[in-house]
Amino acid sequence: MQKITPCLWYDGKAKEAAEHYVAIFGGDSRILDVTHYGESAPGETGSVLTVEFRLAGQDYMGLNGGPQFPFTEAISLSVDCADQAEVDRFWDALSDGGEEGQCGWLKDRFGVSWQIVPNELPRLLADPDPVKADRTMKAMLAMGKLDIQALRDA
Repeated sequence: MQKITPCLWYDGKAKEAAEHYVAIFGGDSRILDVTHYGESAPGETGSVLTVEFRLAGQDYMGLNGGPQFPFTEAISLSVDCADQAEVDRFWDALSDGGEEGQCGWLKDRFGVSWQIVPNELPRLLADPDPVKADRTMKAMLAMGKLDIQALRDA
């Protein structure tokens, strides 16, 4: 059991979001548990209160808390991608119905911010040659979805 579990606050769509994410990440991803509002709770009796789910081995909780606290870019989930095919797959699936941003960031259809990042990007940005590192940064800042070959070429 992990010590810290991120809790994501949704406006009534926690189960739909969890099912969407599980379908995208596959592998060690699944719905773990669903709880419902009881008669004494502030939500509609019988509606989904929480959804515990696992994505790629990481556990999360989705809470249907209402519209009071929408997601912002202040919190994002970063996806480490081995190659361009993974970048493309996660970018396309998570941005579907959402908003594409710059520098590998997007918002999914539920408002959650994601960073879709090739795992070699930190190495390219930390190149010992500051000119190369700066060119990589400039290239990244001009991109929406990250293009690994273009970053390497920079």
